[in-house]
Amino acid sequence: MTGDQPIIHCSSSCKPHLYLILSFQCDTIQNHPLNHLNPHPKMADQHSTTTSSTIDPYEALMVVHDPDHDTLTRNLPVLITNATDDPNSKDILLNAQHNTWIRIFKPTVQDLPATNKLPVIIYYHGGGFVLCSTFWTIYHEYCKSKATTLSAIVASVEYRLAPESRLPAAYDDAVDALNWVKHQASGGKPSEPWLRDYADFSNCYIMGESAGGNIAYNVSLRASELDLGPVNISGVILNQPFMGGIERTDSELRLINDKILSLPVSDLMWELSLPIGSNRNHPYCNLLINEDEESLRKKCGFIKKCLVIGCDGDPLIDRQVEFVKLLEGKGVKVETFMQEGGYHGMVYFEPKELEIMLERVKDFILSGASRL
Repeated sequence: MTGDQPIIHCSSSCKPHLYLILSFQCDTIQNHPLNHLNPHPKMADQHSTTTSSTIDPYEALMVVHDPDHDTLTRNLPVLITNATDDPNSKDILLNAQHNTWIRIFKPTVQDLPATNKLPVIIYYHGGGFVLCSTFWTIYHEYCKSKATTLSAIVASVEYRLAPESRLPAAYDDAVDALNWVKHQASGGKPSEPWLRDYADFSNCYIMGESAGGNIAYNVSLRASELDLGPVNISGVILNQPFMGGIERTDSELRLINDKILSLPVSDLMWELSLPIGSNRNHPYCNLLINEDEESLRKKCGFIKKCLVIGCDGDPLIDRQVEFVKLLEGKGVKVETFMQEGGYHGMVYFEPKELEIMLERVKDFILSGASRL
């Protein structure tokens, strides 16, 4: 791609891996394009548990749901970046049937070590399971910064979106990505040169943000039952993981009309992504609910250590705090980085916050490398 990047309007006719959300080009939350939302007179009828909210989630997300075919028309204008326009990124087809991909990032050439191998970060983007793509510019630039700042190989996974592919489809795609990394570590063909030449497969991390944080946690539980061979998962990094439940928390009610993740928007995302007929106490959504405590303890044993990042300006903070307690109760070594203020997804809008977050992640990774 040359010159200015095109603005693309995605609809239900787009290929699944091009379902993108608006690439926000604002420096502060005051300029966020979702700040000017119009009330919908039927809001209370559609979401009886959020009657005090004035936000119509369909208008906020600029989507139209076709219930007959369970498809979503996504009308947000977007900016995308092609991997071919960046010498430090490339796209790898993951699953042709599902049209899933991995976009790999490496540090710039001058930042590559002469001898030492680089940690590998297997990364899952956010978007409430229904929006976003590793190909849109804001995620591309974020992963590019992450690869350089952390001196790591970043494998950003393009998973299937709901409602066209409801959960657990995204979890299945996440497992495919882990198996692909194992295939590379085992010398499988075709061999990916960047991983072959630069990757330290003994020092891999699973990372996700928002819905991607939910995916990262769930794929870590699944990985406990996989033979990953030479791949060693040194830790799991969850930035503002997306979760929910039928009973409202204090932070959700306090931030019911949040400009990024209002309660109606959150509810709609779960309605579109959970298996049909499920409610928000489904274990995909309510991570605090599990039917088999002993099984969960064994699966959590796979997680050597976990970094959970959050802030009290995020409507999800109360759930995230309880989630940390759950992990600790299952024997997981948990590190937390909880800030005052802030908001959901702030690392994409605030360069200073991104810098602070990546430095904390860097410390987490380096502490793992020191024990290898």
